[in-house]
Order: sequence, then structure tokens, then C-alpha cells
Amino acid sequence: MVGWAIAVHGGAGVDPNLPTERQELAKQLLTRCLNLGITALRSSVSAIDVVELIVRELETDPIFNSGRGSALTEDGTVEMEASIMDGPGRRCGAVSGVSTVKNPVSLARLVMEKSPHSYLAFSGAEDFAEQMAHALIIYSSGCGVEREENGYFVTEDNKGMLKIAQEANSIVFDYRIPTNGFESCGVGVESPIRMNGLPISVYAPETVGCVVVDSQGRCAAATSTGGLMNKRSGRIGDSPLIGAGTYACNICAVSCTGEGEAIIRGTLAREVAAVMEYKGLGLQEAVDFVIKERLDEGQAGLIAVSNTGEVACGFNCVGMFRGCATEDGFMEVAIWE
Repeated sequence: MVGWAIAVHGGAGVDPNLPTERQELAKQLLTRCLNLGITALRSSVSAIDVVELIVRELETDPIFNSGRGSALTEDGTVEMEASIMDGPGRRCGAVSGVSTVKNPVSLARLVMEKSPHSYLAFSGAEDFAEQMAHALIIYSSGCGVEREENGYFVTEDNKGMLKIAQEANSIVFDYRIPTNGFESCGVGVESPIRMNGLPISVYAPETVGCVVVDSQGRCAAATSTGGLMNKRSGRIGDSPLIGAGTYACNICAVSCTGEGEAIIRGTLAREVAAVMEYKGLGLQEAVDFVIKERLDEGQAGLIAVSNTGEVACGFNCVGMFRGCATEDGFMEVAIWE
């Protein structure tokens, strides 16, 4: 028996001018999710069920960029993606290009549990969702596949930010940053922040994720996102990629957030487990090493738990929406350093 631990994030890279009320809403949601997870863990719910439960909660609330409230493609639609991984046996499931599934993380769970595959995308993922909805597959956690029209996911805030992004001819990471000052985000102004060598006007993604170790020492991770505002249709980020945005094994679980292309290049989530296994680093040491040594010039953050009940986080950008709790009573919700 080990002490359980949970960590949750709502994205790394936060606008320092984000209004106080927006910060408070984010912290309230993170606190609610932590309390939900704590209750489940105290009731001996398994790690894999808890991460799905928490990410579903985050996907259903439009505060962050996942599920309802997802960022919009250049065509004004949503293409959501998610992944989930169960440390015992390294079982995993992932989906991309989902546009009608209320909770993409649960579809990823179904890919893991009810298909011979690890990853389904676009029309294949939608067809699988339709099949699972008709089969009325429900797990012990009470989760299944619910379908919604694409319009359910599109909010007025999203529409406004897509318009701003298109007028600026740019990809925008945070679609809820106040519009004051966006007159400087046009194509004629070069941003100091780059993605794959190209300037990006704003860096503040709001992917969501959760990592858990339960009292049996089982680790699990899940990550979900709507991607980038004004992204090219068909773009896939790190969130559904096992080993990049999400990873869990018998020693730890990791969920990443930030510049997806940099996270993919660095196989960031897997690297945390690798340096723990091969270099003998502790959890926080491993997180710090990976953030410093594996991102090159990219900006990102991550949360992690170990099979001994440790919890850790790290980021190299301005803030990360995050919260964590452990069985010994520790609990923290924060945004800044």
C-alpha cells in the first residue's frame, strides 16, 4: 500500500495580464476537480477511472481548451484529441479529429478497452464512437460515449478569437486572452515566440490533463485538448501521442501541455520515466531535468506522479494552471511560480 496522489493541469503558458476573475474561475475549476478526485481515491477508485473522471469534468466545463470550449480550426469547427494510459501493462488509447464526442477522453478509453488498436483518428474515430454509442458501453466509472452536434462545442468567445486570429493571419494558442493589445499581433509584427521556427503571436495553451497514483501504486494519465485556435484542419498535436503528451508505466504517470511540436520532438512524457529508470532520478529531479534539457527552445509544462505517492510539476513558461493533492493532506492550486 502506498499513499495516493493526484495532479491536474489546465495548460502551461498563461498571459500575465489575464484578468483576476478569469484566474479565479480557473482555480475554482481545478479545486473542484481535485476534490472530486480526492473523494474517488478515498473510496478506492482505481487510478485509470479517476483520470478519466477528472478529464471528463474538465472537458465538460468550457473554461479550458478541451471538449466544450475547444479552440476552432481555420474552418470554424472543432477537431478534438485525447489520450489515456494505464500504467499496469502500459495499456493506452487515443483519438484525434473528433468533432461530435462530448468527452473525447472516454472515447480514448474505449479505444484502449474495446478495440484492437491504440489510436483512431478523424472519420475512423467518429465511426468507432457511433458504434460504441449504439453498443451502450458504460464503465464502472459510469462513463460512456455521448454525442453532440459540433455547435455544442463552439462558444461565442471562440468565434471572437478565431476572427481575431484570422484577421492577424496567425495561430493563437490562448483563445481567451483579452483582446486589448491584439492590434499588435498582425503579420507585420514578429513575435519572439516561435513554433517550428515560425513566429507565433501568443503563447498560452490551455490543454487539460490529470495524473494519478492510487493506494495500490497503480499510475495512470490522461490528456485532452482542442488544439490551436485557427489551426490547419488535420493538425495533430502532442496530447494524443503516447510518449509525447501522455505516458504512464509502473513507475510514474505524466501529462504535458504547451508547444505541441516541441513536446513531440522531445518525447517529453516518456523522457520523465526514462530518466527515472535509467538515471535513477527522483520524480521532481526527473521533471526538472526534462524541462531543462529536452525542450530545446520550446515552451511547455507537465505534471507527474510516482508509484510511491510523490507528485511533481515543472514548466519553463509564464505560469501553468495546476493543482495537486496527496493522501497526507497536502493540497495546492496555483498558476504562477
